[in-house]
Amino acid sequence: MPTVYDISLKITYLYDSPAAASRTLLRMLPRSLSDQNLLYGVVTSDPAPGYRLDDLDFFGNATTEMSHDIRLSEITFSFSGRVRRWPASGGLDLSPPWTTIRQEVAAIASIAPESPHHFLGASPRLRHEPEIAAFARATVDEGMSALAAITAVSHRLHEEFTFDPEATEVTTTPIEAFRERRGVCQDISHVTITALRALGIPAGYVSGFLRTIPPEGKPRLEGADAMHAWVRAWCGAETGWIEIDPTNDMRAGVDHVTVAIGRDYSDVAPSKGSLRSAGSHETTHQVDVLAV
Repeated sequence: MPTVYDISLKITYLYDSPAAASRTLLRMLPRSLSDQNLLYGVVTSDPAPGYRLDDLDFFGNATTEMSHDIRLSEITFSFSGRVRRWPASGGLDLSPPWTTIRQEVAAIASIAPESPHHFLGASPRLRHEPEIAAFARATVDEGMSALAAITAVSHRLHEEFTFDPEATEVTTTPIEAFRERRGVCQDISHVTITALRALGIPAGYVSGFLRTIPPEGKPRLEGADAMHAWVRAWCGAETGWIEIDPTNDMRAGVDHVTVAIGRDYSDVAPSKGSLRSAGSHETTHQVDVLAV
């Protein structure tokens, strides 16, 4: 049975010195996918923008571009909507050995957005890291299937990382987080992606939401208080893409609502842009995901 969620997200920026001439690109609107349906939703800002353009990016994520030509000491970007989410399908592990995934990727001629070619090499926030590559190789066995290797890497990182919102910032690199073994879902997901790519397994970044209040008798998942991140990995031509949440050591399922898909955080950031200002600013996030 599907679960229906009412979701709200608010991102507020407070500026010490009023800012002017701002331009912002938002990715806040959940996607409609085979196991998820956006029933309705709206992205707004307060104050209202002088210019707005709603579009899709290369990976099919909904984008909203806004510009403000007034001085801003405070601005709030908001999403409010309803999403229907179906449980993830299970089934047998039909993925090939992880050691053959590179050959399966090479046999694919397409470079469409879903193609694994986009998710195998370096990306804006992720590069090859020998330390993480060695960790990945030490975690898997030669005879493992692709799905088993992905699960093993995700599980080991979950075991070794401490979830610590104070340990890292949005600009922290994967190798910094890996060496400290501390961070948040963005850090753990980036390290997982880096490890999987080092094994030749295409992997990407998913941003989204987690159910805020768990079902009765279930533990509350890490990352439910802000936008969450998890990993999608390609398990060969027959199995295709699967999604796994290393922060919570689980396959992404009915508790996960996808907003955007990309190579790393730079492709899916909920808000990024430029403005003219002096002094510092403060950012706050507020998320509610309630089953109805």
